[in-house]
Order: sequence, then C-alpha cells, then structure tokens
Amino acid sequence: MAMLTAPLLALSLVQAARAEEPISTDRPDFVESSDVVGKGRFQLETGFASERNKADGVKERLSTTPTLLRFGVSDTLEFRVETDGISRLRSEDTTTGITTRERGYADMAIGIKWHTQDGDADKGIPAMAWLLHADLETGSRAFRGDGVRPSLRAVAEWDLPNDWSIGVMPGLFVDKNEDGDRYVGGIAAVTVGKSWTDRFKTFFELAGQQLASKKNGGNIATWDTGATYLINNDVQVDVSFSWGATKETPDFAWGVGLAVRF
Repeated sequence: MAMLTAPLLALSLVQAARAEEPISTDRPDFVESSDVVGKGRFQLETGFASERNKADGVKERLSTTPTLLRFGVSDTLEFRVETDGISRLRSEDTTTGITTRERGYADMAIGIKWHTQDGDADKGIPAMAWLLHADLETGSRAFRGDGVRPSLRAVAEWDLPNDWSIGVMPGLFVDKNEDGDRYVGGIAAVTVGKSWTDRFKTFFELAGQQLASKKNGGNIATWDTGATYLINNDVQVDVSFSWGATKETPDFAWGVGLAVRF
C-alpha cells in the first residue's frame, strides 16, 4: 500500500502545483509571451476583433475571429496553429456610394515556440523564447496570402519592481508584394505591463507589425492598450484597443477575447 501511496501523493502534488500557476497567454497584445503551455497541455485563445479604416475615398470595416491553439510538446517547446478565422470585409466607395462585401476564412499558420531561458528579476535576466511560424495559403480567395510566408521572432521579458514588466519582440518575415516579388520585412514591438491585482493586468504597447518599404506595403504600426482579467488559473478574458501609427495602418481596432487551458 505504501508503494502505491507515495507515487499517487507525488502525482497529486505535481498536479496541484501546475494548477496553481495562472494561465499565460499570447493575447491580447502583439508581443508574444516567453512562456509555453507545458508538456501535454492544450491552450485555446480566441476572440472577436474589428478594425476600421478610411483612405483614398474608401471606408473599410473588417471583422475577424482570431484563434490560437497551443499544445505543449515538452516543458520548453510548444506546437501552434493560428488563424484570423471567419473574416468579413465591408468596403464603401465614398464617391460613388457603392458598397461591396466579402466573407470567408483567413489563412492558417503553423509554428513552434521554444522557451530558451527563465527570467531572474534579481539579476535582471529576461525570460526568453523563439517563435518560428509559417503562414499557409489556405484561406478564402478574398483573404488569402501568396504562398508560404515564414517568420522568425524572438521574445524577451523582464519583471520589474512594483509589479511592472516589459517585453520586446524583434523579428523577420518573408512575403510577396503585389508584383509577386519576394521580400524580407521586419518586426519590432515593445510592451509595458502592470499587474494591479493577482487577477487584473493592463498593458501599453507600440507594435511594428510590418516594417517594409512602400513598394512592399509600407510600415504597419499601432499604439495598443488593453487589459486582462483572470477568472481562475485556467481561464482568462481580455479587451484591447489599437490606433494606427502610420497611414498604411488601419485607423482603429478593438477586440475581446477568451483563453482556456486544458
């Protein structure tokens, strides 16, 4: 009996310790977390997002259902499947009054996240991770990209005094422009977070989601803010708002989300 009791007790302690660690999500900010979900665990992060823009006499409103599924391959590696999901685009020509509507599905991306280093606040050492993704040409015609578009990002996060934190995420991606020519673009973002309670957190962020020449689509950058609320250690809800920082960026966007760990 003692031989059975000891392993069962150890297993229950491990499960309790895991349950005590609050969920760590990659939404709603643009900078990803350096954390992975843990071996054998699934995490679903989904929501609703809406953005609007007015440029060159055209008003556009796009709504999506961004969704990320994460599976822990090991305690330092996770596999990821991501998409903007169901997409609806409404475009209005302000000169002619003609309105067009498109509905379909966004492309899917697959990738991995590798947690390479734990942070140490006392020594000023950041927690770090690498993300390798590939966006695939799987969406509906109106929302489909051109071919496979790989990206590589690095994440570093520092815990600061008084429950503040800072995260940075540089990266590179490969895409095609309107002429069908491949190009390499940049990614650069920084986020500052504040934990007001054990459950409620806020963030402010500058996100350079695409850094490229005008020929290749220009610079897409946003000022972002938002908040998360921990319902329990495995469930979190969030809200976010974004304002375009360049003329190539949508004027305004907002979103709400839910994350659940299994």
